[in-house]
Amino acid sequence: MTVGKFRIHREGYKIIAGVMFALALLNIAGWVIWDGPATYHYIALGVSLLLLFFIVMFFRAPSRPVEPDPLLIYAPADGKIVVIEETYEKEYFGDNRLQISIFMSPFNMHSNRYPISGTVTWTQYQPGKKFHARSPKSSELNERSSIVVTSESGTEILVRQVAGAVARRIVTYSRKGEKVHQGDELGFIKFGSRVDIFLPVDTEVDVQMFQQVRASRTIIARVI
Repeated sequence: MTVGKFRIHREGYKIIAGVMFALALLNIAGWVIWDGPATYHYIALGVSLLLLFFIVMFFRAPSRPVEPDPLLIYAPADGKIVVIEETYEKEYFGDNRLQISIFMSPFNMHSNRYPISGTVTWTQYQPGKKFHARSPKSSELNERSSIVVTSESGTEILVRQVAGAVARRIVTYSRKGEKVHQGDELGFIKFGSRVDIFLPVDTEVDVQMFQQVRASRTIIARVI
């Protein structure tokens, strides 16, 4: 759904409609049932509008076209860098990888994008727990969805969507064998989460800890 230049993500249509309906009913019921000062009704209406505004902003989906570059690796999500370290990735690679993790607060845009162009060569969904997304163990124990993209040069990059304490659903659009382009949407996580990206250990990193990044805008690393 597009309003002017503002676009609402399709994952939010039903939720926004449901919230609008529920808030309208509550406010109408308040006016009909409770015969109190009008000031309180206006306060309730104001709070309802603020909540609705927050929900709408959560599901915003800005257009971020990218000029593909095989040597650049873009951030797959909006948020803050919370991990930059070499770690053992056991689900797919079975060896050491450079892990960069981006924490998405409820105020960030939650559409996830492909950091490189290539072919989706592996996908896996794993149900799990609800540890806070900043926790190191969330990457291995929380609900998560992993996607491996192999570039034309053979470089494999794993992107992992990780549900946080308040996240309610991970949506992944990736399908094994499909061709994808840098900046295209790979999925969406609803209400707070993080995205991990696993790179070859010799990758040149372009970001720092606690840096704010934007999907398909911030270059987080370069292929050597």
